[in-house]
Amino acid sequence: VQLQASGGGLVQAGGSLGLSCTASVRTFGQYVMGWFRQAPGKEREFVATISWGGRNTEYADSVKGRFTISRDNAKNTVYLQMNRLKPEDTAVYYCGADDNSVSGAVSIERQRYEYWGQGTQVTVSS
Repeated sequence: VQLQASGGGLVQAGGSLGLSCTASVRTFGQYVMGWFRQAPGKEREFVATISWGGRNTEYADSVKGRFTISRDNAKNTVYLQMNRLKPEDTAVYYCGADDNSVSGAVSIERQRYEYWGQGTQVTVSS
């Protein structure tokens, strides 16, 4: 499984960015997908996750109400729409895929994800 993330960039505080992550896999619809981020000097932390069909989602408290995760299984792609960005959102954002899950489940633990994209930098200036 290969994951290709894109969409990062530089934005002012209060602005918006959208990230995409496309997977090269036939059964994308049977993977729980997630977004994590890692700031300099910090560990990779959970941001958002979405179940197979997209019905269930979970967010970190720090992004709840500002970020939205979604997926299009026909395009093998998961998205992260980030609104009202803050300087503390600055990090490298990674998408991950969990293939050891069941329908309706979501995954917030980093160790559940077997596959990772290369990361995309998001920088929010104050």
